[in-house]
Amino acid sequence: MRILISIAFWAFLALSSAVLFIGALLLWALTRPFDANGRVLHLYSCFWAQLYFYVNPMWHLRVEGRERLPWKGAAVLVANHESLGDILVLFGLYRPFKWVSKAENFKLPLIGWNMRLNRYVPLIRGDRASIIQMMAGCRHWLSRGVPILMFPEGTRSHDGQVKAFKDGAFTLSIQERCPIIPVVLTGTARTMPKHGLILQQAVHARVRVLEPIDPEGFGGDVHALRDHVRDVIIREKARMDAER
Repeated sequence: MRILISIAFWAFLALSSAVLFIGALLLWALTRPFDANGRVLHLYSCFWAQLYFYVNPMWHLRVEGRERLPWKGAAVLVANHESLGDILVLFGLYRPFKWVSKAENFKLPLIGWNMRLNRYVPLIRGDRASIIQMMAGCRHWLSRGVPILMFPEGTRSHDGQVKAFKDGAFTLSIQERCPIIPVVLTGTARTMPKHGLILQQAVHARVRVLEPIDPEGFGGDVHALRDHVRDVIIREKARMDAER
């Protein structure tokens, strides 16, 4: 049964993406003259991603604390990373932000092309020049009052445990003097496990947006801010797991 559901899901994703990309292209052309930051297209992309939760009766998503996210103003959103399904889930925030994503994702037909239209920020892992370019791209959007969203673990966790955080998001927060907003995910590993295409039949995913953290209280210490935010996410994730 799971195999049949998975085949149907991927077929629907492919067909719907072809149609929805045409809509994205038209929306991009129509809104670019008056929507320089691409907010409208991003919200359309949120609907595109959430569509796969809407049509799958076995997938359930609950978002808590969405009101803590700004509609306008610089902020660095950081989330733990359990699976490819995190992307679909976090689009459920329905707030403006620019993703930082692997450069390979921008090469994907339709979905990757839409990422380019949205002007999300690409990154080649381990490539110093790409990291410098990514940081510059993030500063550009933050200077325009557009939040960015990053996975500070850098890659998906294979066991659900929160891995060590990299410094980039926290360096940006301190340098640009904008808050860090932790976002905690649970239950998403059952959507699309790492290296797997077979979907689980029942998914109860949750997203909880936590209170913004002001970097001013850390005296410019990137590592102290990084470790504090990681501890906050680990504690909240444990609390959410216990509530299930």
